[in-house]
Amino acid sequence: MPKRSFFFSSAFVLLTSASAILFLLVIISSCDNKKNPPQTEIVELPQTEIVELPQQMDKIVKDLIVTNLNFAVSKKGWIDDSLLLYQVPALESLYEQKIYSPLWCTTQKWLPQGDSLLQFIENVKLFGLFPEDYHAGQLLRLKNIFIADSLVVKERKDAALWARADLLMSDALVNLIHDIKLGRLPQDSITLRKDSALTKEFVSEKFNAVVSGLSIDSVIATLEPVHKGYHELKSGIKDFLANAEFKIIPVINFPDSNKAVLKDGVTKRLFELGYFDSTTITPNSAQFAKALMKFQKEKTLTADGKIGAQTIRELNSSDIEKFNRIAITLDRYKMLPDTMPEKYIWVNISAYNLKLYSHDTVIINSRVVVGKLITRSPVLTSSIYEIVTYPLWTIPQSIILKEILPALKKNPVYLSKKGYSLFDNEGNEIDPFSVDWKKYNKGIPYRVIQGSGDDNALGVLKFNFRNNYSVYLHDTNQRFYFGMASRALSHGCIRVQEWEKMAYYILQQEINMRQKKNQKQIPIDSVKHWLANKEKHAIPVYNRMPVYIRYFTCEGINGRVVFFEDIYNEDRDLAKKLFENKKIG
Repeated sequence: MPKRSFFFSSAFVLLTSASAILFLLVIISSCDNKKNPPQTEIVELPQTEIVELPQQMDKIVKDLIVTNLNFAVSKKGWIDDSLLLYQVPALESLYEQKIYSPLWCTTQKWLPQGDSLLQFIENVKLFGLFPEDYHAGQLLRLKNIFIADSLVVKERKDAALWARADLLMSDALVNLIHDIKLGRLPQDSITLRKDSALTKEFVSEKFNAVVSGLSIDSVIATLEPVHKGYHELKSGIKDFLANAEFKIIPVINFPDSNKAVLKDGVTKRLFELGYFDSTTITPNSAQFAKALMKFQKEKTLTADGKIGAQTIRELNSSDIEKFNRIAITLDRYKMLPDTMPEKYIWVNISAYNLKLYSHDTVIINSRVVVGKLITRSPVLTSSIYEIVTYPLWTIPQSIILKEILPALKKNPVYLSKKGYSLFDNEGNEIDPFSVDWKKYNKGIPYRVIQGSGDDNALGVLKFNFRNNYSVYLHDTNQRFYFGMASRALSHGCIRVQEWEKMAYYILQQEINMRQKKNQKQIPIDSVKHWLANKEKHAIPVYNRMPVYIRYFTCEGINGRVVFFEDIYNEDRDLAKKLFENKKIG
């Protein structure tokens, strides 16, 4: 059957249907009939079409598929007030290839591939997906009608229902191909999601493989990311779902001026979560502290038995929110390159963690300090090109605007207290008391620099990589920060606890590369000497070490999902935009 023109010409649209089908035609006239001849629009689809002879069913379903597709095109995907087809252009193409024949059923029966697709849709939560995005509710209702006993056999003879079910299943499969291959997150300039991979030919190949009877699990597997972290997280979803309660929980306000109300709210939540002994009715202080410490320990928080911001944040985290975070994190893996480098540095802002990988093996595992909420660490991809011992810190304009300029307006002595110096564009040092700071609001025509040394915020070594945010990986002069549970404390740069191990590993890789190319060597002993003598040197790294700074709020460990802080509320905001009112259970 040739492809149809769907309401884009001035002529009447020819619609094919079974002879018994009646539908209403409305003639829509424009103000100027000479320029705009009347058009025909379907305003009501046939709701039932009973077919007594099974051998006639496929032919009538085929006609009804055409009718439904025509209607969906004219209504921007809507078949009725509650049913939307998401992938109408793809469905037009795919059904045209099959001459509009039903793909999932025949003679009042589901085909085996139809049963497999339905079963897969019922379990899409295991992929971090929402069943309603794949018509799970409508398809389940139709399935129950079709498998009902002989008392309602009339519905199994309804070609209109079979046609609708066929389109819903095809639409669900195309949506699955998209969401498992690309995810649902908006495109950005950093991760460069691979939209071009989802060509018309690619979708057709995967779709037809399932329709032809190939295992849907094997087809879906070819769409998923190959990254180890993705599969580790996915493997923990089954356990998470088995223990999850998808209900809205009341928020515990923190801080709360009424400490008794705050403690009562925490106590009630701990009772709901099962952290008190079954014999406990009104816990005393010792029982409360013990229960709270148990909760904190299980959530990898500081187990001190005290009510703090992190503890309240975790108590306020519902399983609905956690599933949203799993869904977002799985989609973030889909935005990574298909193949990662042999060696690379992975910083997870949310986990306060850095890992240096070599062939999927973690060589260095380090705690990190990341940016505060007002000076966030950016998500980026780059590579280390230089290591600097005893670096100077040229403070970015963003920090000058947010912190330094307001302080200078109050008292210019702020610079000397912080160990900062002021320079003009020609390199001349400027007396901060000689400047009228009140006249500056959007920036200053000076550079603010902190000299090298043990008091420098960058510590004794930094790793340079090109980026638009003036951030680095570096040591710190505040190493006690690494002992804190919550480490969003910097101006945006990443402070690395194991900076020394990382530096010598990168330098050894550089030495190995230079040996192969008979290039000038970097004596590691010289680097140790420079550090011991507090000397500033810049060491070029030609064997660039890739750096991926990402924001993943959960990961899979030993078959369980472990959650981290949503420090910047990015997952919360994304979930509100993408998943609000989505049903999980």
